[in-house]
Parts: sequence; C-alpha cells; structure tokens
Amino acid sequence: MEKLIETLNETFGKTFEINHISKVEIDSRKIGKDDVFIAINNGKNYIQEVLDKGASLVICDDSHWKNNNKVIVVEDSIKAMQLLAKNYRQKLNTKIIGITGSEGKTTTKDIIHGVLSSKYKAKKTLGNYNNHIGLPFTILQLKEDDEFGVIEMGMSHKGEIPILCEIAGIDYGVITNIGDSHLEFMINRDNVFEEKSQIKNYIPKENLFIFGDDVYLSKLLGNKIGFNSENNFIINNYTETSEGVKFSLNNENYLFKLNGKHNCINASIAISLGLSLGLSKEEIQTGLDSVQVTPMRFEKIVKNGIFYINDAYNASPVSMKASLETFNNIKFDNKKLAIIADMGEMGADEIKYHKDVIDFALTTEIDNFILLGERMKKALENFNDERLIFCNSKEEIKELINKKYKDNIILLKGSNFNHLWEII
Repeated sequence: MEKLIETLNETFGKTFEINHISKVEIDSRKIGKDDVFIAINNGKNYIQEVLDKGASLVICDDSHWKNNNKVIVVEDSIKAMQLLAKNYRQKLNTKIIGITGSEGKTTTKDIIHGVLSSKYKAKKTLGNYNNHIGLPFTILQLKEDDEFGVIEMGMSHKGEIPILCEIAGIDYGVITNIGDSHLEFMINRDNVFEEKSQIKNYIPKENLFIFGDDVYLSKLLGNKIGFNSENNFIINNYTETSEGVKFSLNNENYLFKLNGKHNCINASIAISLGLSLGLSKEEIQTGLDSVQVTPMRFEKIVKNGIFYINDAYNASPVSMKASLETFNNIKFDNKKLAIIADMGEMGADEIKYHKDVIDFALTTEIDNFILLGERMKKALENFNDERLIFCNSKEEIKELINKKYKDNIILLKGSNFNHLWEII
C-alpha cells in the first residue's frame, strides 16, 4: 500500500519509517502486525494494546501519547480519518459508485458489487458502514488495484451527503428511492429528497442512476429505471417464484434470488449500471447469481424445523409494506405468520405511520400477525381484528410460536433495535 504510506506522510507532514501497511483498523480487537490503528471514540483506551500487537502506527486525539514516535496525535481522530481517506482516494484510479436512498441501499450495494465482480476487481462497504465514520474507513480499505469501490452513503441529518460525496470522490451515483426514513430529524420527504439528491452535484447526469417511478426522483436528470414507459430502462414481466424474482429489463430476461418487487427494482438499477459500464447480459446474470447479500434482508432461514424469513435489519413504512406485500405474494403451502415490530426515527406522527402499516397488513391474505413494541401497541388500539395479536416480549412470541405456529412460514420485520433475530 505504497500510496497509503505516501498519503500518511503528506497528510500529517512527516515521513514515517513504514515500509508496509497490512490494513487500517478502527477496532483494536482486529489489529495485526503492521496495521494502522485509528483510535476513535473509546479506542484511545487500547493504544498500548495495539502497539504490543505490532501496529505500525496509531492515530489518536489523546495528548498523553505525543512523545511516542509510533503515535500521531491530532485534534480530532475522526476528522483526521476523514481527511486521510479523502487524500488517499485522490491518489487512486478506482472508480467510486456512491449509493444513497431511503430504503434498499445495502441490498443495492450488494447487487451492484456482485454484478461488477463478474468482470472487474471490486470492493464494497462492509455491512452498513455508511456514515461519517464508516465511509472513510471503507475508502481506506481500498487497494491500489481495485477497479471499483461500491460505497453506501447513509444520512440522518441535513448536510451529511455532501460531506460523504467529497470524501469518497464519487464517479457514479445511485438513488434508490425517497421515503419516510429519518423523519424524526428531516421532518418531511421534501427535506429527505433535497438532501439525498445532493449526490447529483458531484457527477455528470449520465452517471446518475435512479428509480424513475419515484415521484421525487422522476424530477432529476439521469438514467431512470422503473416500470413506467417514460424510463430509460423499463421493467416488464415481473413475477415472484420460489427461486426469487423473474423479470425483463429493456426486453432482456433476468432472474434474481431475492423475492420482492423492491428487490426487482434494486437488481434492475444494478443491471442498468452494469450495462452502462460495458458488461454483457451473460456477465450480468452471472454476477446476479453470485451476489452475497448482507444478512437480514429477506433472508430465508430454517431453524429447529421452522421456516423463517428474516427481513428485520431495519424498517420504515415503505419497506414494511414492501416486505408484507412480497410475503403475501409468494406462494407457500403452509399458513403465513408475520411478526411486525416498532419502527424508529418516525418523528411526531410515528403512531400514524404504525397505524398505516397495520392497515396495509390487513389488506393482505397473510393468516396472522404478531405485533411487538410500544408504538405498535398504541397503534393497535384503533383495531379489532382477530388476526392481530400483541405480545409484550420476544420470549412471549417464542412461546406462542412453539405452541401454535411451528408449521407456519414466519416473516420477521421491524427496526433493528427490536433485535427480532433473537426469536430465531
């Protein structure tokens, strides 16, 4: 990683006696010989430990280490990491694809990475490392021979997307949709759109890929993907099967292993980008087949003879309804049980949004629903339907499943703070 060593020297105005860097780390438990450790948050408590492990360099904002020649003391270690990442990115020939949107960022990132990997050397954001800490950390994981970096960009407050775009130096941009995520901070969808669409200011319009059926995104200039005939890339013949979703895009047929209309859209965005970057249909389908999806995204799991669909990484009204609609449309011989839990960051109208989700759930043919969480409990006061069951805890849900629903196909959907995966 010669360019990283070069960047360290230039960023901090000093020549470090380092011949080799294995990787950059922010987790002291993962430090190995020749690693660079950036001590953020409480990482400063482990500096001696990482030096003992053989770290080549430590960056921290603890002045107690100013006399150690293996430690760079800075004013703010997070800002130092951001600056280092920005400078390092400028030395790389890697093309960066930035992905934002209210829902579907992580899955779309996984699909784009899978598609590009059929032809190119590509790296992606690990998990959901998509904020002001995770994004620069991801940039610092890139190697000099990586041809593409597929980078997720999350936000919850105004002004965050421009910061991430500037650090990443994006070449291509993707906006999946505009929904109701983060309304606690962003107040309304207009503000969400204004912030997410900032990505357009950092790339030419021909390098922007967006869901064209979205009422907000349809206003932007770029490559539009969707079901409407006005789009540049038109989805047709969308069908749910036990293998996943089958569909055509501009009259070419594709199969993707994750169910759901939203995943059909996510895959279509990835295909459109792949075609624009010179991949053949065959290379794209090979990439789709090999996609490694981040866990808890409509993940099918059989445990102790019970079939679960774990879609419980996160939730918003849009993704809740999409998950329920998909679950409703997949044909199973068994009855269906949906466990739906609280959504976070919904702002002042949070109970209204929970009522809307319950309303939508009752329009489906799903056999029964178990609700969990204080917000769902308040929303439930407006309903009297025998399909709706409220439980006070996950333990109570487990008991109910073992007693009554072991033969059901069970969907789990709710915000991550509910830890619904503990039920499995």
